[in-house]
Amino acid sequence: MVPVGFSILYSFIFPSSEDCIRNSRVKIMYIVESKGGAIVCMLLALLFLGTWPALITLLERRGRLPQHTYLDYTITNLLAAVIIALTFGQIGDSTVERPNFFTQLSQDNWSSVLFAMAGGVVLSLGNLSTQYAWAFVGLSVVEVISSSMTVVIGTTLNYFLDGKINKAEILFPGVGCFLVAVCLASAVHSSNAADYKAKLSSWPIDNETGKGTVLSSASEEAVLKDRENGGGPIRKAKAGTATFLIELEKRRSIKVFGKSMFIGLTLTFFAGVCFSLFSPAFNLATNDQWHTLKEGVPKLVVYTAFFYFSVSCFIIALVLNISFLYHPALGVSKSSFKAYLKDWNGRGWAFLAGFLCGFGNGLQFMGGQAAGYAAADAVQALPLVSTFWGVVLFGEYRRSSRRTYILLFGMLFMFIAAVGILMASSGHRK
Repeated sequence: MVPVGFSILYSFIFPSSEDCIRNSRVKIMYIVESKGGAIVCMLLALLFLGTWPALITLLERRGRLPQHTYLDYTITNLLAAVIIALTFGQIGDSTVERPNFFTQLSQDNWSSVLFAMAGGVVLSLGNLSTQYAWAFVGLSVVEVISSSMTVVIGTTLNYFLDGKINKAEILFPGVGCFLVAVCLASAVHSSNAADYKAKLSSWPIDNETGKGTVLSSASEEAVLKDRENGGGPIRKAKAGTATFLIELEKRRSIKVFGKSMFIGLTLTFFAGVCFSLFSPAFNLATNDQWHTLKEGVPKLVVYTAFFYFSVSCFIIALVLNISFLYHPALGVSKSSFKAYLKDWNGRGWAFLAGFLCGFGNGLQFMGGQAAGYAAADAVQALPLVSTFWGVVLFGEYRRSSRRTYILLFGMLFMFIAAVGILMASSGHRK
């Protein structure tokens, strides 16, 4: 018996005989239209979008400046959109209803283009915010809160924009699961912060002055000096221990000891609002629900819209990060464009992160155009992937309390339920 997943993937890649006969007559642009194809796109997007944040976090923890990393990331993020536009966007003959990429560049479709570019702007701001938030509250919690806000707000907007093609009786219980996941994520954050404080208090240092913070800067310097003078073991610290947390602080580029975690949560919620808006904006760009296009002008094909979306994302990221080189935020070290060009340490990982994010967003939009953007928000279950990388690569939640583990597993269970329910609500766009 052939597995269901393999059957879906096979039918997505290899069209039926009827499709082959139809396409042999007129070679039209390839667009994902089947429900099975849309689900494959969503699953691949889930994997890509859950992995790239781990690569960015890895570089920050190794001491690479976030401005350098994000500039590298944004180059390949745009390149991914260009590759998609020049391949999928140019396959087949250009028709009136489905013009190819180059044809649409010269059409009078600027109202839709502006919606696509607005989506790119808010996504860029959201991604930039999370890059700093990951350092303060951890990869897992940031992804859970921002993704859940995206689903609760963005999915609701997309449901009405898509003309209710998704099954509401299935869709909104899935949204409810994401909402519960947000509450559990906040509880996980609070419990894990308490665990950190307990671990750090095990050091023979007075931490009273660090009340309300991760650890006071004076305490940090004292501990590091003690270790340099032979006051602690030379061996590599085990993940989750106080020594591990202190050595990580010494190495990383965004210093968090002595700073309130409220900064990280503020950045996280701001990112969540931004992420809630980029998908509805893209939906308006490709489907023109507000009828802003002139009569006779075709709607933007998903590949063209994604190109404009990525261009605006690139411009915003470029301007802000070049500014941050000379005027850094949150105590990050100052740099220069010359120093950035010379910094090849970890550049390959940053480039890979940009490709993963770019192709992940493209696959999400391809699936959303076929099955509804509300259902495509199932890819916001990316914390399932991010949490896996957070535990494996960064030792998050190692040696935490039993309460933290129970809340963490509850949070992940709600995500698994949510992604299954949202995918089950998939409709079919006419």
